[in-house]
Amino acid sequence: MTRMKSAIKKTFSNFFFEYETPREVLVKNRRVAIVCRIIQLGVLAYIIGWVFMYEKGYQTVDNAIGSVFTKMKGVSFTNISGQERIWDVADYVFPEQGDSSFVVMTNFIPTIGQVQGKCPELPDGKNKCTNDSDCDDSKYKRTGNGHMTGRCMNKTQTCEIYSWCPVEDDRKIPDPPILLTAENYTLFIKNSITFPQFDVVRSNLVEGIDQNYINNCVYHPKTAPLCPIFRLGDIVERYGFSFSEIARVGGAIGVLIDWDCNLDLSIRFCKPKYEFYGLYGTGKNDQVDKASLGYNFRFAKYYVENSVQKRTLMKVFGVRIDIIVHGLAGKFDIIPTLTAIGSGVGIFGVATVVCDLLLLYILPKKNFYKTMKFKDAEICEETPALPQTQEDSESQKE
Repeated sequence: MTRMKSAIKKTFSNFFFEYETPREVLVKNRRVAIVCRIIQLGVLAYIIGWVFMYEKGYQTVDNAIGSVFTKMKGVSFTNISGQERIWDVADYVFPEQGDSSFVVMTNFIPTIGQVQGKCPELPDGKNKCTNDSDCDDSKYKRTGNGHMTGRCMNKTQTCEIYSWCPVEDDRKIPDPPILLTAENYTLFIKNSITFPQFDVVRSNLVEGIDQNYINNCVYHPKTAPLCPIFRLGDIVERYGFSFSEIARVGGAIGVLIDWDCNLDLSIRFCKPKYEFYGLYGTGKNDQVDKASLGYNFRFAKYYVENSVQKRTLMKVFGVRIDIIVHGLAGKFDIIPTLTAIGSGVGIFGVATVVCDLLLLYILPKKNFYKTMKFKDAEICEETPALPQTQEDSESQKE
């Protein structure tokens, strides 16, 4: 019992009051030393250059919450079949609320005076009818414009349908675009963001952007990078699109407002950057025979004439603008700083691992280095003494 208490006491004493350190061997080998220093310098460059300077690993970051308000300006004049008309913002912007995603009409196909009734289906050059049996009564074709009545119209060789008549004919898109002057329209973008974690609120109308500046500036990436007024033609052509072609068949442009703010510096350096991306349409990367190029939609204006409800159907081709806000702010914090330093110190161990592999498995004197690095200890088991008899004890005494 006494021996057990002594062993337990010794174990606890050794555990709490003795410090153990690993054995180190100083190896005088230039090649291994050079490899070690190169790896350590590479790790140090990674920590300082990438983790701290580029990624700013010493900062805590916060994503922005943003809102966007837009306003278009510009007018166009058309003379279609002798009918003169002025088109303003209320006519060519959809929807009209000034949202971050909207369409500017640049071309259209009007179908005027439609009424509900019976009329021939639009010829497509493929599905021609020769008799009434080719037209299923009350059936609807996916590519059709109404329900078939069961009659074949001999004049057009198409089925009679119940629909809005006359049927829209959109086989020929106006070229050049009807509203080609839309390239001179201007877009005003007002963007506000907040970084809630740092209690910071910013607007793209930064210091120096007053009303006088807004009235006279147009955005340019070099001469006016902070101007919130954008010319529609410049937005389209900034990504390499042809405005005349995208105005004819429609397309979409993404406007990215990027906020990358270092709040360790003055708040005045927190400014937006504008970037432009072609989302779909006719551009530099699109093929001529690609299906469903462009962007279009339909809307109708209803009215009553001679007690009959009529409508004007418009197939609209336009430039869809999608404004995306991306904001990221960083500020010094001791916790990510210590985390980055700790991970960097851990990476330094890569040099030790690589050099040990060289010493123990690759170099010619690997067996010598193994004996220097590792110390083998053999445990010798003692043979217990046999108990002595009384006769043995007496003989030893004699």
